[in-house]
Amino acid sequence: MARRIDVTGAGGVRLAAWEFGDPLKTDREHDPSGPVSAPASGAGDLPGVLLLHGLMGRASHWAPTARWLSARHRAVALDQRGHGRSDKPPRAAYTREAYVEDVEAALEQLGLGPAVLIGHAMGALTAWQLAAKRPDLVRGLIICDMRASALGAASQHTWTEWFRAWPVPFATLADVRKWFGEDDPWVERPNPARGAFYAEVMAESPDGWRPVFEPEQMLRSRETWVYDAHWEELAQVPCPTLVVRGLDGELGRAEAQEMVRVLPNGQYAEVADAGHLVHYDQPEAWRAAIEPFLNTLGDT
Repeated sequence: MARRIDVTGAGGVRLAAWEFGDPLKTDREHDPSGPVSAPASGAGDLPGVLLLHGLMGRASHWAPTARWLSARHRAVALDQRGHGRSDKPPRAAYTREAYVEDVEAALEQLGLGPAVLIGHAMGALTAWQLAAKRPDLVRGLIICDMRASALGAASQHTWTEWFRAWPVPFATLADVRKWFGEDDPWVERPNPARGAFYAEVMAESPDGWRPVFEPEQMLRSRETWVYDAHWEELAQVPCPTLVVRGLDGELGRAEAQEMVRVLPNGQYAEVADAGHLVHYDQPEAWRAAIEPFLNTLGDT
């Protein structure tokens, strides 16, 4: 069961947060299919975890992880601005500051802090930037396949051309899975998990299946980090931090190990047979990689 909780992010942008474990007990019954109000700060007895998807992702990509975590934590996944069921205002800010302030607001309104932040790709960058800014809100951090180095203008150009290559609208979800899992020029070998990942971010429209996000907003979001390196912010993260990479992901081993060295309290793990979508490619191996780290943080 998924339960949605609306929170208000920077600039008044409405954000959808999701609990995928047992519904939170409240003082009155709610329609489980609709939004509920955020609980008061400190609600619940379980330690908080906030899960942050990457660029183009959505909270539902974290559902298996969140359900697994819910045995010992209050695990919430956030649809970040421009993504999933959260608002996508055309004139809103899609800056690093806005994404970080959104997570800061979510932690406070949901009463999760000090929480463990688990972020994939862009979500991981947001997580470590918040951990550096508000260490009082973050007691542990898991970085999943996100580089600290600058990627540069060529990377942004490549992404722009990639979006233009998408054969939208897709006639069926099967076409979505096939293109992203097999036909996409970025795919080196068939990858059904990648096809399923992108099928989750499509919605049916009158002419076929289209992404739930605006590609232009994704590029605007991305351009606020690709030109800069983020080592300085890593060095300012005081809490225990686990850097996880897929063996065939975008974060290379040397860079990941350098990130661990730069972090004041860093640890390293890698997942074999996984690409960039580590938690989605190999969910059991992903859980095995992060469980020892979570155990060291305890349940308080």
